[in-house]
Amino acid sequence: MANLFSLTMQPIPFADWINSFVNWLTQFVGFFNGITDFIGAIVNSFQWVFDLLPVWLFIILVLGITYWALHDSKHWGLMIFELIGLVLIYNQGYWRDMTQTLTLVLTSSLIIVVIGIPLGIWMAKSHTVKVIVKPILDFMQTMPAFVYLIPAVALFGIGMVPGVIASVIFSLPPVVRMTNLGIEQVPTDLIEAADSFGSTGWQKLIKVELPIAKNTLMSGVNQGMMLALSMVVIASMIGAVGLGSEVYFAVGRNNAGSGFTAGFAIVILAIILDRVTQAFNKNKEH
Repeated sequence: MANLFSLTMQPIPFADWINSFVNWLTQFVGFFNGITDFIGAIVNSFQWVFDLLPVWLFIILVLGITYWALHDSKHWGLMIFELIGLVLIYNQGYWRDMTQTLTLVLTSSLIIVVIGIPLGIWMAKSHTVKVIVKPILDFMQTMPAFVYLIPAVALFGIGMVPGVIASVIFSLPPVVRMTNLGIEQVPTDLIEAADSFGSTGWQKLIKVELPIAKNTLMSGVNQGMMLALSMVVIASMIGAVGLGSEVYFAVGRNNAGSGFTAGFAIVILAIILDRVTQAFNKNKEH
């Protein structure tokens, strides 16, 4: 019976279908080149600014932004950590690698905010859109991150841009989900009150729903940024430069010291980005 089942049950050619689909997409060279040029321009703009700033001025700006975000609190420990951490990164010779990693993270974060927040709002407003988008988000969030590198290279080549694309796909779902959740959790009595005063849909969204959902929305942005940062090592496999490439090369050379040092620089950057974005959210609550 088992032999009969194995003879009649032929494997479904999923791999062939996916390969054919990716090959079909490669014919739209102009479209993907346009996306590559657009994202490349954003990447180059961020990196140009970071290369232009002296190290001491960059550190002062980071400390200034942190102080502005935490000016009504007493968390001076974060600023001391930032100062020591950034000086340590410079001391170890990873400064430009750090700014390249920051460029990748900020570019990915900008794109996921521009795409994720409107999509999350749309999901909250339309049940049909939610039914369609939700399983896609499940797929994006659970698919191993390495898999995204294959079509990214096929469609966008090698370098920072495919690394950004892979990071966006991997880090977009939390922004969409948290935006959708925040809008859906707006109390119905506030919506009814806005309706009773004759508010339009846009007025309700801008003046009622988004301000109330802001904390949840910002939590999604924070998580998306952290996921984008977690992709730096994986993105280095397809030519995305930065701290991730240093870790990747250290693994190839079996150099534990260099790997841990570059990894520690990533941890410092992650803590700074996480605490500063959380500080902005908490500061706005007061």
